[in-house]
Amino acid sequence: MKIGEIKTAADSVTVNYELNGETTAAEFDKLIVSIGRVPNTAGLGADVVGLQTDQRGFVVVDDNCHTNLPNVWAIGDVVRGPMLAHKASEEAVAVAERIAGQKPHVDFATIPWVIYTSPEIAGWARPKSSSRLKVSNTRKALPALPPTAVRWVWARLKVLSSCWPMPRPIVSSGIHMIGPMVSELVTEGVVSMEFKAASEDLARIVHAHPSLSEVVHEAALAADKRALHG
Repeated sequence: MKIGEIKTAADSVTVNYELNGETTAAEFDKLIVSIGRVPNTAGLGADVVGLQTDQRGFVVVDDNCHTNLPNVWAIGDVVRGPMLAHKASEEAVAVAERIAGQKPHVDFATIPWVIYTSPEIAGWARPKSSSRLKVSNTRKALPALPPTAVRWVWARLKVLSSCWPMPRPIVSSGIHMIGPMVSELVTEGVVSMEFKAASEDLARIVHAHPSLSEVVHEAALAADKRALHG
């Protein structure tokens, strides 16, 4: 997609864009422009001490957060990977343990991210799409569930929010969720991936009733067409 002219009015924004050779105009109430974030390394003096950085300003590190300089480590938003506080915290612990002679492990493929909106949106740092999963012939993707498939947690949801959780877990590479408390539910998928669990493993785990985590259980059952509800 190629974005063209953007026209603003008192109560609307019109965006002209080109897709597959066809020019189209779309009107919106508001337009959010997001160009991403960059590391805050300007003026750090990296060039003075010979610290290697890439074209975007990130400090170059290996898998262990070690820079090109001896006894110099870098973590968090100034290095590769998602700019998330919990990712930086885990890197900090791992670096401290490595300096102490231990051998820690941080799996960047299973770091969760959360957008704390209402409803919440959660997922993993580097998920694949379900279409890519089919191409790569990896583990089975869990289908999204309609609200009618999780009526047995209605009372629980009514207390928390009027918005239904709509999880779309992809067991082999990621998980996508939207709804109340998905910032908590996403961890179940992360734990499953850390232990190399499949949808069948999730389906065999007894989930408390009534709880929102039951939607994950139901999705795991649905992956093998064994859903109990809906």
